[in-house]
Amino acid sequence: MIKVGVIDIGMMGSTHLDIYSRLKQARVVAISDIDPDKLSGKARAKGNIEGQAQGLFDMAAVRKHDEGMKLIADEEVELVDICLPTPLHMKYARAALKAGKHVMVEKPLARTRREADILAQCAEEAEAAGIFSMPAMCMRFWPGWDWLKAAIVKESYGRVLSAHFRRLVTHPGTGFYNSGEACGGALLDAHVHDTDFVQWCFGMPQSVTSHGYRKITSEIDHVFTRYDFGPDGPMVTAEGGWTMARGFPFTMQFTVNFEQATLDFDHAATPALRVYREGRLEAVPLAEGMGYQYEIPYFLDCIERHQPPSTVTIADGARSVQIIEAEAASIRKGRAVRV
Repeated sequence: MIKVGVIDIGMMGSTHLDIYSRLKQARVVAISDIDPDKLSGKARAKGNIEGQAQGLFDMAAVRKHDEGMKLIADEEVELVDICLPTPLHMKYARAALKAGKHVMVEKPLARTRREADILAQCAEEAEAAGIFSMPAMCMRFWPGWDWLKAAIVKESYGRVLSAHFRRLVTHPGTGFYNSGEACGGALLDAHVHDTDFVQWCFGMPQSVTSHGYRKITSEIDHVFTRYDFGPDGPMVTAEGGWTMARGFPFTMQFTVNFEQATLDFDHAATPALRVYREGRLEAVPLAEGMGYQYEIPYFLDCIERHQPPSTVTIADGARSVQIIEAEAASIRKGRAVRV
């Protein structure tokens, strides 16, 4: 059984704790937060998707640290799960790896490409010593999205001709999300999900052309990007933002046009994933739950088997930040930017 410590009991930390509470292959032995009310369970974070942060974990049964570095120094902790604000990811993940602990770190991997590259190098060195790490890029594990990836790889419906991804939500309105300098705007905090998924499905784009605007923070809060994969590649675009008016529902969608069929996913629809081909609509049965429920057991299994993760790596997370920074540069310059 892998002994886990979770740093920061906000929305994602609480979501991860809920998942650990259901697993037999891991046991949370310590948690950390600088807010005593969160640490005690008196204050609980809320999710922006149904199923997140349900408060299923009993926090009374674990050791509590008022600072993340104390948890990293906790000798019983074998895996450090980092759910801190983005600017702290590199510092704490690097410290945990150097302490010989396995590391899961929430998305995005780091605030800047430079920090992401430093962490990727540290992760590579740790892996050589049998210490594994993984970014929590949950869309690679999300039911329906993993199905799309498999359809692309297998060419189940021929080649992909075009793909569009859409992720829209209202602004969280609290904490570090109010600072563009800290969170990177929706461009880095929300849109990175789709940028990473595009990278997973189609590889690194040659260039990106992005348009976007600021509304809430000092960084890009709404973005539309075209990813260029060359004259023989698919036409791929993604839209993401958190500028929608209060009351607008969380929206997570994709439409992918293959040579022989069109796949359409809508998180809020029933069925969520549909295939249109030859005049027929086919509903695709999907596994229940969210990507978080699959990424954590996957990483635990990698640790138990002494095999580094391959579905998503720290290097993948660094490349996603690299693409995001190219998108930001494209918006500033008003032209395509090579990745």
